[in-house]
Amino acid sequence: MSKYLGKLDKEKGFTPKGQNKVVGPRNITEYGNSMLLHEMLKDIKPLLKEGFPDHWEEICALAMVGVSGNVPLKRAKDAWEKLYNADDINPSLNPKNLSNVLRDVGVNRAGQNVVFRELTDMSNQLVYDLSSVFSRSMSISQAEKGYNKDKIPLPQINLALLCSADTELPTMIRSLPGSVKDIKTLYHSINELDIGGKVLVLDRGFFSEGTIKFLGGKENSYVLPAKRNSRYYDTRIHLNEYFSYHSRLIKCGKRKYNDFYLYLFEDQDLRLEEQKTLYRKQDEHEIEKEKFNIGMKKAGKILIVSDMDVEKLEIYLLYKKREVVEKMFDTYKTVLNADKLYLQDDESVFGHVFIAFLSLYIHCKLEQLLKKAELNHKFTPIDLLFKYSKVYHLEMRGRGMITEVPKKMRDLDEALGLYMFPKMIRS
Repeated sequence: MSKYLGKLDKEKGFTPKGQNKVVGPRNITEYGNSMLLHEMLKDIKPLLKEGFPDHWEEICALAMVGVSGNVPLKRAKDAWEKLYNADDINPSLNPKNLSNVLRDVGVNRAGQNVVFRELTDMSNQLVYDLSSVFSRSMSISQAEKGYNKDKIPLPQINLALLCSADTELPTMIRSLPGSVKDIKTLYHSINELDIGGKVLVLDRGFFSEGTIKFLGGKENSYVLPAKRNSRYYDTRIHLNEYFSYHSRLIKCGKRKYNDFYLYLFEDQDLRLEEQKTLYRKQDEHEIEKEKFNIGMKKAGKILIVSDMDVEKLEIYLLYKKREVVEKMFDTYKTVLNADKLYLQDDESVFGHVFIAFLSLYIHCKLEQLLKKAELNHKFTPIDLLFKYSKVYHLEMRGRGMITEVPKKMRDLDEALGLYMFPKMIRS
């Protein structure tokens, strides 16, 4: 009786039974979007290596897989293994290890500041604002009772975000107890980071006499909108100049007041809208006569306090740059879904917030790329990643190659100025 042992080949020699099947692709990964993510993060990687020498690979992996949305720790490894490993790094992504990584990253404040300081140094105009996320976790001490925009008391964590108005990139983020007031977060953040010589743009929620005094003692300049009930609105300022902003007529004036300047702007379109609202409320008996008169007097007016003696249009444009940080908070919460916290301790929250900040940085870099190519009206960063994901990397018999790149995909890559795909594809 004969027994089949295997197969003999002139080139390969003897192949044992069961191993003579045709070997297919050993590994197929998404090449295009992986290369795009690595490209957007390349400026930050040296800073992560410096600040987090033991965990920078895990941080990079989590930041990249988080750009398309919040990925739970238990799915992080599967999400990472779908991507082509362009830098040949070897992050340990099992959930137990990632929980330790989040805690270690969260308590390494010095490592985070390595990244924040470098990003801050690249900017001249900085916008600072505060938002909040909610958590029902009983073990997170930062989740304290605070009031949301609807004045409902809920357990929340405050997020302080500093971003660059000139580069339109995030530069710093901090998580803070939910009960801490806006002004106190500002004092701590400014003292921690060296922003001397920068221009700081704030929201009117930070306005107070104490804030003006605090900022006046720093080396940085500031642009601070006054609250509508501020006594500075009673200062006589002649609106003797005007300019146009997005087809809106803006009357303006300026006056020196003690050690700072008061800039008054009157948006004529906004003035008409607010007056209509006030008349409607008066007709429906929703407003008292005194409040009606005060409202009519201040309708359409925006008062800004600043230590800078510059043209009025420059101050107004700086004030409008607050929209940058508002957009980033919206991206952080709705696109990245980073406001969903399923963590068990404060240290993990600190780490999660920092890594989500890096995902936000990548997202903003992609937006800049599209804006520069004038394609931002056609694609979002998520659209771009989806399109690039159609190009795969195949590893077969120890040889690597990428799949055919469609012409539309190649044209898009050239329009963005990336040139990520080789012109000739090996078969």
